[in-house]
Amino acid sequence: MKKIRIGSGAGYAGDRLEPSLELIEKGNLDYISYECLAERTIAIGQQAKLKDPTKGYNGLLEHRMEKALPLCWEHKVKLITNMGSANPQAAAKKCVEIAEKHGLTGMKIACVIGDDILPMIDNYMDTEVWETHEPLSKLPGKIVSANAYLGVEGILKALEQGADVVITGRVADPAIFMAPAIFEFGWSLEDWDKLGKGTMMGHLLECGGQATGGYYAEPGKKDVPGMGHLGFPIAEICEDGSFAITKVEGAGGVVTPSTLSEQIVYEIHDPEKYLTPDVVANFKQVKFTEAAKDYVVVEGATGKEKTDTLKCSIGYQDCFIGDGEISYGGPGCLSRAKLAIEIIKERLALVADGMFDELKFDLIGCNSLYWNPDFKYNEEPSEVRVRVAGRASTKAVADIIPNEVEALYTNGPAGGCGAVKRTREIVSVASILVNRNDVTPTVEIFTV
Repeated sequence: MKKIRIGSGAGYAGDRLEPSLELIEKGNLDYISYECLAERTIAIGQQAKLKDPTKGYNGLLEHRMEKALPLCWEHKVKLITNMGSANPQAAAKKCVEIAEKHGLTGMKIACVIGDDILPMIDNYMDTEVWETHEPLSKLPGKIVSANAYLGVEGILKALEQGADVVITGRVADPAIFMAPAIFEFGWSLEDWDKLGKGTMMGHLLECGGQATGGYYAEPGKKDVPGMGHLGFPIAEICEDGSFAITKVEGAGGVVTPSTLSEQIVYEIHDPEKYLTPDVVANFKQVKFTEAAKDYVVVEGATGKEKTDTLKCSIGYQDCFIGDGEISYGGPGCLSRAKLAIEIIKERLALVADGMFDELKFDLIGCNSLYWNPDFKYNEEPSEVRVRVAGRASTKAVADIIPNEVEALYTNGPAGGCGAVKRTREIVSVASILVNRNDVTPTVEIFTV
């Protein structure tokens, strides 16, 4: 039975490069897919594109492609990625420049567009926002992006035209891994059970090192060897949709039923009805079998007919957050840190009373993770870090907090050190459903 091997090149926008290069060189791959697009990153990319029409793609695209494109060409591995973010065309053109520089004559580089529906967003102003349960028209802040989640359709069009590299914008994460299987095996786009299996495969690969023990590791309880050179996972998938997950021999990490079990529940709201643009997948009966060391067979995924709607991620200019930090150490550090917070509270009441929408006061090492002001230590910590953050509608107001924290150097408790301050504009994300008939993926091919 025909089978192919698909590698996971990245699990997020800033992921490491060398595990993917190891896969290309040693993984006997047919395809490698780099998943680099989170909910908010595409909205940030849209802002970058507004400032410079040649930008808006993943900031590490050039860094990755300088190494990956020549290796893929040498080892006959096709590359698929959503690093195009808000500007797949510009990303593809940049890859053409890189390929030309390395003499990769004949390489076909495709971009998939059509996910950006900002020009028609006015048609959806009465649509309910998932997070607020109110119409989109009531969303606070200016909308800067609206990107629908595409499925495999555009990627398939690119592969059918002979693309060696496919760069997309917003597509569902599993799609960049499942599309090669559909293309190579000629699966029907209405074979829901095979698409369910392909979605399961893509879901296990989409977070890179999470499947090989990265986020799984816990010393003394769930030990994972070779964490410093963690390898990324490979799917070996057959024509009938059966597949196994493995990794390069000698690479760090492990592939076990336990590592994959933790990954399967990642971002899955209902394992029996996992909605994607291509299929409604059912992972409820998934079974993992360790057939050999670092080789796990995955069975039981099925699927049902896809929905008439697509999820659309809306990015909007929400607020500004100003925050400052300062550390206190040695005897009495906790009491001095508490005094620092009381000083900041008093200062804000004097100079910014009622100007912040939200305030947060942390004693890092005591209560910053769990927001418990009554948390008790059995003994005095040797150090503690104060963090104060505030959410405001303008940068000028948000700036007040970091400036006041920094002023503790000379105006606050003894021994403050290592102060930092920053103010950030926050692009928040909201979600709506759009009619899939309003979204048409198209492909542009560039030949080196």
